[in-house]
Amino acid sequence: MAGSFADVGLPAVDRRAGGPMIVTEDADLLDDLLRLCAAAGAVPEVLHGLPQEKGRWERAPLVLVGDDAARRCLGASRRRGLMLVGRDRAEPDVWRRAVEIGAEYVLRLPESEDWLVDQIANAAEGVGRPALTVGVLGGRGGAGASTLACALAVTAARSDRRTMLIDGDPLGGGIDVLLGGEESEGLRWPDFARSRGRLGGRALEESLPALHGLRVLSWGRGDEASVPPQAMQSVLAAARRLGGVVVVDLPRRFDESVTEVLAQLDVGLLVVPGELRAVAAARRVSAAAGAVLDDLRVVARGPYTAGLDDRWVAQALELPLVGDLPLEPGLSSALDGGMPPGSNSRSVLARFCTEFWERADGSGRLEGVPARHSGGGAS
Repeated sequence: MAGSFADVGLPAVDRRAGGPMIVTEDADLLDDLLRLCAAAGAVPEVLHGLPQEKGRWERAPLVLVGDDAARRCLGASRRRGLMLVGRDRAEPDVWRRAVEIGAEYVLRLPESEDWLVDQIANAAEGVGRPALTVGVLGGRGGAGASTLACALAVTAARSDRRTMLIDGDPLGGGIDVLLGGEESEGLRWPDFARSRGRLGGRALEESLPALHGLRVLSWGRGDEASVPPQAMQSVLAAARRLGGVVVVDLPRRFDESVTEVLAQLDVGLLVVPGELRAVAAARRVSAAAGAVLDDLRVVARGPYTAGLDDRWVAQALELPLVGDLPLEPGLSSALDGGMPPGSNSRSVLARFCTEFWERADGSGRLEGVPARHSGGGAS
């Protein structure tokens, strides 16, 4: 049995890329702008005047024109993302120059530096839709949440989605182990524990282990039990700006860092085995997660005790039903043989996850069942 799905749509994914253009001959201003680009993780294109190549001006996702170069940009086509930048607040003609070249913003440094770093980072990392961010948590211990999270990431990457798998459970043993990558090179959570503010998405991506076509942020082999919520916020926000898919494996205990993850999720999947004690435990998890997360849904797991099925589980929890995920024969043997969950495209688990991603629509919104039922069962 390959499992079954309720009639529920999923958000779509998107991804773009680009870099800023700087036009100036002011050496001091250029040094400032290069420093801000470095802080944003961006490599700019530097020119002294309008580019000669047709379409180059229009293709740049962001153009920073120094106030010394405004006259040289007269006659350029009007475009969005054009900013006039300078350091002299007393310049009387700056606003006239901005109007003449069609600048959207007039920026003075150093006052506007923080805001400008954000805009440069957006240009470097892309301005498309943020990643579809899915959190997976177990209704009780041993429900299979980490297995499902890993399989969702593996199948997303196989379908050519830009994918990042984030281990949010410090007591789970490391999700990189499920992928057979515990010895792989790359940064782990302890390396980001002091992160504050904005991280570069691409720099984050490139620093992580690459396994089975996706990037993985897992825990180290030390005694770390948490990361500060500020670090969690910075890392997850950077991952989401890259677009594509972000899957987060979540623990059943909630602290400030987990609450930060829940606040950034598009949808949470609560994995609940089909037994009364599991449903009772899942109600407590649901109540805690639902205080932060607007869209929490059930993945029911068979086999079911007498009188229960996937719809009964969802109705008992008063949550929308994503679908039924039966047990997969041979999963333990496959893991022992180095095959991560979801790697066999013909397996029950892989087919379940593939159908999950295929239900992504073009609107970026969840369709079908509302995020919460008021006493009704799954439809």
